[in-house]
Amino acid sequence: MNKKIIVIEGYLASGKSTFAVQLSKTLTIPYLIKDTFKIALCSSLSIADRYESSRFSAVTFDAMMYVTERLMETGYPFIIEGNFAPAGIKKTDESSVIKTLIHKYDYTPLTFQFMGDTQVLHQRFIERENTFERGQVNKMGFIPSYNEFDKWCHNLDMFHIGGKIIKVDTTDFSTVDFTGYFNTASLFINS
Repeated sequence: MNKKIIVIEGYLASGKSTFAVQLSKTLTIPYLIKDTFKIALCSSLSIADRYESSRFSAVTFDAMMYVTERLMETGYPFIIEGNFAPAGIKKTDESSVIKTLIHKYDYTPLTFQFMGDTQVLHQRFIERENTFERGQVNKMGFIPSYNEFDKWCHNLDMFHIGGKIIKVDTTDFSTVDFTGYFNTASLFINS
């Protein structure tokens, strides 16, 4: 058994999902990505507005944690990704839920916390919002102001579930040492 979990969390439009997929391929371990999980859960539903989208985000988190617990029961390593919120941000303290599961199943976590210049990420977010891949259930339906976006991102700063945190600044993707991060994750999984 290899009770290790890699948590990829952080700012919106910071490249978390792309990193999770590539890391999964590199390590040959499964991954759960919150946005794509939500697309799968809501594929036969029509989301009318931001309020409904937020409700389904909460449902998505609950379903994702159900699958996380089933994976933990196997004792094998895996990856979860999302903009998981610490206490006081959403109705559910997502960091505490994840931390509770980690303790219950005696897993060791490694967190990659994605961040960056929120002005750059805000522009990325606006461009991403209009793409097909985003999925209708993940679209905001409006463009948040920079101040709103900046607040949303910084609300995630206090996420902590124990274990080591590696901060990844993705303001400029060309300067990020993704190979180094893949190697760090590999050492973590195989140690």
